[in-house]
Amino acid sequence: MTQYDLIIRPKRHAFDINFKEIWQYRDLLYMFVKRDVITVYKQTVLGPIWFIIQPILTTAIYIVVFGNIAQISTDGQPMALFYLSGIVIWNYFAESFNQTSDTFTQNAAIFGKVYFPRLIMPLSKVTSGLIKFFIQLVFFLAVYAYFLINGEESVQPNWTIALLPVYITIMALMGMGAGILFTSMTTKYRDLKFLITFGVQLLMYATPVIYPMSEIPEGKMKTVLMLNPLSPIVEGFKYAFLGAGNFSWGYLGYSVAFTTVLLIVGIVVFHKTERNFIDTV
Repeated sequence: MTQYDLIIRPKRHAFDINFKEIWQYRDLLYMFVKRDVITVYKQTVLGPIWFIIQPILTTAIYIVVFGNIAQISTDGQPMALFYLSGIVIWNYFAESFNQTSDTFTQNAAIFGKVYFPRLIMPLSKVTSGLIKFFIQLVFFLAVYAYFLINGEESVQPNWTIALLPVYITIMALMGMGAGILFTSMTTKYRDLKFLITFGVQLLMYATPVIYPMSEIPEGKMKTVLMLNPLSPIVEGFKYAFLGAGNFSWGYLGYSVAFTTVLLIVGIVVFHKTERNFIDTV
C-alpha cells in the first residue's frame, strides 16, 4: 500500500484549523521572511539605514509641526524622545496591518498553484516586520541613552520596561488580526483596500502618538480614546521608558482581550475565505 508523507483534505468547517500543520511548514515561513527582508534591501544604496531615516524624518516633521507650530505638550519630555517613542511602536502595528491586509490579492498567483497553510503568509509579514522594528528600537535606545547620559532629569525609566515583549506581541497580533480580517473582506469588496491607508492615518490621530493622554480633559473624549486598544500600548511604552504617560493594568488587560478576540475572528474569517477566494480574486 502506498504511503504518503502529506495528505491534503478539504476543510470541513471554518473552525477546522490545523495549527500543527503551520508548525510543520516553519521552514517555508523562514524562507518567506528571508525573501521579504532581501526584497527590501535589494538594489538599495543605504540598505537597512532606510529604516532609521524614516523615523528621523518623521520625528523632525512632528517636532516642527506639532511641537513648535501647534505647541502640543510632550508631558515635559524632550520632543525627540517623546515623538520617537510613539513612532517606533506605532510603526510596527501599521507595518503589520498594512502588509497583511493585502495577503490574498498580492499572493493569488502562488496560492492558486501551490498548497501550504495560507496563514504562513501573514505570519511571515509580521515576523519580517520585527526586523524593521528592532532596527528602529535600537536607534531609539541610542537616542534614549544619549539623553540619560547627559542627565535629562525628566526621563524616568521604570520597571514596566519588563512589559516591552508584551507590548510588541500585542501590536504584532493586533496588526495581524486586523490585517487578515480586512484581506478576507477585500477579496469580495475591492474598494475596502482604498480605505485602509486612509484609515490607518486617522487611527494614528486617535492614538496618543503625537500627544499625551494627560492633555486630554477627563470625560467622554478621554474614555473614547482609551477604548482604542492601541492607546494603552502606546501610553504604556512611553511610560516605561520616559516615566510620563499612563499605565493601567485594567486597560492593558482590555487591549489583550480585544486583541485575542480580534485575532480569533480574523483567523476564522481568513480560514473560511481561503477555501474559495481564488474564484473571486
